[in-house]
Amino acid sequence: MRDSEWRCYDICLERFPKEATTSADMEARLDCGLVKGHAYAVTDVRKVRLGHGLLSYLKSEKLFMIRMRNPWGEKEWNGPWSDRMTFEDFCKYYTDLILCRLINTSYLSIHKTWEEAVMRGSWDRHDDPLRNRSGGCINYKVTFLQNPQYVFDVKKPEDEVLICLQQKDRRARPKEGKGENLAMGFDIHRVELNRKYRMHTVQQKVAGSVYINSRCVFFKKELREGRYVIIPTTFDPGHIGDFLVRVFSDVPSDCKELTLDEPPQTCWTGMCGYPQLVTQVHVLGAQGLQVQGSNGAANPYVIISCEGEKVRSPVHKDCLNPEFDVKALFYRKKPREHIHIQIYSKNVMCDTFMGQVILTSDPSDLQQEHTLHLRDKGNRQSNDLPGNITVSIITKDVLTNI
Repeated sequence: MRDSEWRCYDICLERFPKEATTSADMEARLDCGLVKGHAYAVTDVRKVRLGHGLLSYLKSEKLFMIRMRNPWGEKEWNGPWSDRMTFEDFCKYYTDLILCRLINTSYLSIHKTWEEAVMRGSWDRHDDPLRNRSGGCINYKVTFLQNPQYVFDVKKPEDEVLICLQQKDRRARPKEGKGENLAMGFDIHRVELNRKYRMHTVQQKVAGSVYINSRCVFFKKELREGRYVIIPTTFDPGHIGDFLVRVFSDVPSDCKELTLDEPPQTCWTGMCGYPQLVTQVHVLGAQGLQVQGSNGAANPYVIISCEGEKVRSPVHKDCLNPEFDVKALFYRKKPREHIHIQIYSKNVMCDTFMGQVILTSDPSDLQQEHTLHLRDKGNRQSNDLPGNITVSIITKDVLTNI
């Protein structure tokens, strides 16, 4: 929107009368030509300078004007300025304003553009909990995660993400007994950076929309770098319907549906083995890291590795006490193999090793959170290095328990 249009919106919020139109007033025609209860479309907004020629540019007095159209009726505004009206009259006669946002996804544009991901899905009932896709909202804790799940990435340190959930308008098919739209909404959860399979326990919820029986639910949120899962749901479980999820972000989000519950068994499983355990590693943060360079700080990041798979966190610049808050998920074929967590400091040429911890984990471990001293690597693993790291680790022997 142009600045003048935003100014119009701000003025309307400040000056609109709060009283609502009663049912008795509906369709009543005012002396000015407007009809109560009708929806008028705003087709243009202008800032008009008063005066003629160069005088109009020298004078500071301006008139804010708006142009509207009533697509449903034949009556029109007959007050000052004919087909246009001043903002003052607009705020005087109208009680509600709906702002419609048109999202620019064009590649050839000088204005702000968005990357769009479109996913089609449906809510379907099934007796098998692993195949049911109509679990209701988060109030139904047992079935909530049985809904469709969509994963996407935020690749910038912070990015504004727009999410739109749409359903087919059932009001157009009342004869089929489907005249009411489903009450729907969605939740957004922050998950492990390498999650490839469906969630089976509720993760960190970062946002959620309202639930409403409209054709479209729209939500925007500033999210920090990481991986997230959208769970679109109906309010109550057991409802059936099709939906469309649209995700808009500044850079491609790689949005896709999570369809599998665990790693699939293939023809190579007998030779290469199949995971026996699933482990979630959550690195919460580090404290008292060693100063790097002359600026008295460091640029730390953490690498979590297990059985050849590595997960790397974003870099925290100029920080000796980083709050990493990063998770990784490992499906482990070799339960005795260690989990390595290493901290490095980002440099222009070669990154500096700052310390590590080596962990084991099995389902019988009762303590989940640990604060450990950083150690050196190689033959000097017994040497302490400056700093501690706080880690939470959970292991399950049922692959669909995390």
